[in-house]
Amino acid sequence: MSATISDRSVVVAAKDQVSCDLAGEAAILNIKNGVYYGLDPVGARIWNLVQEPRAVAEIQNAITSEYDVEPERCARDLVDLLEKLLAEGLIEVKDGSGD
Repeated sequence: MSATISDRSVVVAAKDQVSCDLAGEAAILNIKNGVYYGLDPVGARIWNLVQEPRAVAEIQNAITSEYDVEPERCARDLVDLLEKLLAEGLIEVKDGSGD
């Protein structure tokens, strides 16, 4: 995996997936491999935010303002989740220095 995710990275949901809200959680289907993924309510909120291209820092600010979480932990957990979504082909990462 060549892309590394930083707070300046811009992330967006990949096209080859469909998702739905399940009582505040998210279910995502990767169309390419037929695998389903589930996200808890915080993960579902992040998933909702990446439906349009957003900087990681913007997502982090939204989560820390909506949930009682320390910014350092939020940053770490957010990057962990985004890297997992990237590894599964569910998001795309663009360099934040320019589109």
